[in-house]
Amino acid sequence: MLCKSSLIVVALALLTAASPIQPEIGVRIPLQKRSSLTRADGVFDHAKAIRESIKTQNKHRQNLLNLQRNTGSLPEGAEIRPLASVPEGLEKRQKESLTDEEDDTEWTGTLTIGTPGQSFLVDMDTGSSDLWVPSSSCRSCSGKRTYNPSSSSTSQKESGTFEIEYGDGSTASGPIYTDTVTMAGVEATGQYLSAVTSESSEFSEDPADGLIGLAFPAISNLGHNPFFVTATNQGSVSEGVFAFKLASSGSELYLGGTDTSLYSGSIEYHTLSSSDGFWQIGDASAIVNGRTVESGFQTVIDSGTTIMYGPPSAVKSFYAAVSGSKLYDSENGYYSYPCDSPPTVAFSWGGEQWELTSENLNLGQTESGSSQCVGALAGQDVGLGTNVWLFGDSWMKNVYTAFSLDQNAVGFAALK
Repeated sequence: MLCKSSLIVVALALLTAASPIQPEIGVRIPLQKRSSLTRADGVFDHAKAIRESIKTQNKHRQNLLNLQRNTGSLPEGAEIRPLASVPEGLEKRQKESLTDEEDDTEWTGTLTIGTPGQSFLVDMDTGSSDLWVPSSSCRSCSGKRTYNPSSSSTSQKESGTFEIEYGDGSTASGPIYTDTVTMAGVEATGQYLSAVTSESSEFSEDPADGLIGLAFPAISNLGHNPFFVTATNQGSVSEGVFAFKLASSGSELYLGGTDTSLYSGSIEYHTLSSSDGFWQIGDASAIVNGRTVESGFQTVIDSGTTIMYGPPSAVKSFYAAVSGSKLYDSENGYYSYPCDSPPTVAFSWGGEQWELTSENLNLGQTESGSSQCVGALAGQDVGLGTNVWLFGDSWMKNVYTAFSLDQNAVGFAALK
């Protein structure tokens, strides 16, 4: 049974190349959110969290496979591990837990492919680099909007086959095409994509039709530039910058700059610390109740990941600074803390201390009526390299986040 979805508004906007005093031009489209890791009764959905962790591990496993194939190397300490799988007996419980739950594990918007344009609802993922949607010849893509290359005058079949594995061993595969892709008026011509002809049940149950990756070509399964890189190179945007506001309302992805109406002050940019294809910045510090508990670590900023992950030993030190914290799930690295006295948590990259709100830290009670709540930072090594943390939506909901190709940097600003 599909998760009940709610609609919020996303603006995908393009700054004009005219005079800087000209008003910004934006286009608003629906954004869909899916189930959170907190059940409707306020209890942490443990089974769903395990499933999300497996999806994250397998997505970045595929990224490392792509990186190794495309560049011949891996980041220091990175390791390509066996495909993670759902523990026996968990699958049924997970599917049941999806029913009637909402919020913040998936952010989707609309784009068109082809001439004339064929419309699709896709996940917006800064942690991957490929665009794929279902093909009109896909027999396992029931209920999805599908791409028919013969209906597009700009479609071109390319050599090779796309195949990718994500969470729970789920797969998508199909032929490769180039075509015109447009998102909120931003056009990329000759954009590489796949129209998958087979899709696992993991994807068929998702309300999104496909996925658009917004990272770098080094981790592309297709081996070509992602959409925003193509659009920037072709001059379709006046700035090679896109930015996110993720929230319970008024969420927005802005293409071609930043939306100054959504943040205060200036954006604090940090140059990428890696050329491995991720939006990765270094020299990070974790501050708990005003005291720095970990420092000098790397962070990958990934809108396609739900929570936050750090190396188990570092996360253990983090929670050791939280009064009343307990190890909740040793196998998956989840900790709890007293619901009525959450810690003050912030992260810094050498400038401002950016706070993680207590609301975004809290994944829900350990059980109904419990005084302990599960934290949104888990101790798991996802294999991305030595001392690398992964910051997903639990982090991005606290700040306005800008991703700059022009500056080769990620930046943060205070939300209004």
